[in-house]
Amino acid sequence: MARDDLIEEILALEWDMFQNVRARYPVGCQQNPSAFRLHRGTQFSIWSDDALNSYRDDLLQAQAIGENLMTLKYARMENLIPPLNDNPVIERIVDLEVAAQREVAERYPYLTRRGRPLEEDSDSETSFKTYLRGELETYSNRTLAILLRDLRLARDKGENWSMRFYANLVIRSGFASLEEAEEAMRRQADESDPA
Repeated sequence: MARDDLIEEILALEWDMFQNVRARYPVGCQQNPSAFRLHRGTQFSIWSDDALNSYRDDLLQAQAIGENLMTLKYARMENLIPPLNDNPVIERIVDLEVAAQREVAERYPYLTRRGRPLEEDSDSETSFKTYLRGELETYSNRTLAILLRDLRLARDKGENWSMRFYANLVIRSGFASLEEAEEAMRRQADESDPA
């Protein structure tokens, strides 16, 4: 299967599940399929073919037994159910991704400020770390192992996984570069701040 077709299949499977999530707090992307496709599609654009194939298998297996991985993810994020998977690989991935996200936030503060807080949850916002952990717990051990391998390979080559995500996201959003997007977000913040 071609890579683009594989990503499209994953997005269709996820969207079907996502439409049936009933989270404690409204999930804006449920009313905005184009935003959902942009963000999730960008996430998958940096995954290896091995990771994509494995995750597609996770989704198909869940669908076959009537399990909704998106509902489970949000239930974990909101701490409504006990942990789904205690594989230590999850914490290794979380550590690598939080470190990568922190670096992006330091370099591009305006670009990332609209996103989730990095590690601090509040009554109204779930942190990047909690969101990520909740999602990872829905993945099979095979998918987790592949993602950890891919993250380590990127790190060992001096690449930042989160930087790759944001670079793809801003290009898909019409900017030429991370720097151009950061400057646009800075100007927008300056215009909305009357001081």
